[in-house]
Amino acid sequence: MDVQKIIIDTDPGQDDAIAIMMALAAPHLEILGLSTVAGNVPVSQTTANACGILELAGRPDIPVHAGCAAPLRRTPITAEHVHGRTGMDGPDLPQPELRPQGQHAVDFLIDTIRAHPSGSITVVTLGPMTNLAVALVKAPDIAARIGRVVSMGGAYSECGNITPSAEFNMFADPDAADIVLRRQLPLTLVPLDITHKFLISASRLDRLRALPGRCAQAAAAMLGFSERFDLEKYGWDGAPLHDPCTIGWLLAPDLFAGRTVNVSVEVDSPLMQGATAVDWWQVTNRPRNALFLREVDSAALWEVVLTQLSRLP
Repeated sequence: MDVQKIIIDTDPGQDDAIAIMMALAAPHLEILGLSTVAGNVPVSQTTANACGILELAGRPDIPVHAGCAAPLRRTPITAEHVHGRTGMDGPDLPQPELRPQGQHAVDFLIDTIRAHPSGSITVVTLGPMTNLAVALVKAPDIAARIGRVVSMGGAYSECGNITPSAEFNMFADPDAADIVLRRQLPLTLVPLDITHKFLISASRLDRLRALPGRCAQAAAAMLGFSERFDLEKYGWDGAPLHDPCTIGWLLAPDLFAGRTVNVSVEVDSPLMQGATAVDWWQVTNRPRNALFLREVDSAALWEVVLTQLSRLP
């Protein structure tokens, strides 16, 4: 299988951490760098967390670039109520020695996409799309050079998880999402419709805890911490695991099903800010701009997660 070059734009976040670990373990994924953004916690902390994940996995060779500290025109929101003070509460991880590069994440995105053959880079966004949106505005030429964008964000039948109508990443910076959605990029959206089907039950978490590596043990501790909020919130048998579904789709797209439709995001209504309008039945003439996933083989996807994490130290 050909090696796929990816950039992960992220706001770690326990689920971001596990997604990054999965990508690190995949033989046919080459991570060109991590770009960080404000989201689950402020960007200074998401950057430190990204460095910590790479250090934990023994991959200090992968560069980390700190990015945008705030949404394009909104008041920043964070999610410490879910992820804890550090964003990756759970394991007792030391402060990382790895430091971010001096180049801003937006410029890293632009320069890296320009430096590689057109269509060869996939950008995976695990948080608000601020960095990617700013890069597209600053350097419009990169839109035609991006191979694909895979984003955790949005919702259709599942409505919202931060407001009654909006998923967190879209709500945190709807203006950035609007820019990305209007650029007609090859885009795969992994929404709550998928992640609310991918639940980490007690038995699944026990299987993760049984893996021997330090990365798997850290992942289990992270999930053991973050699930407490969602278990109380939803009352389900397990907590949803969001961001790893993006890497799961890259590794095993046959486990997912969806439809290429038009997706728009609400930027003007205070009540509906960040809500995604998914034209599932093509009742408008708006152009189809995203592969919107809605079905997943949850059991098989968990096997993918375990396989990847078992490969790490």
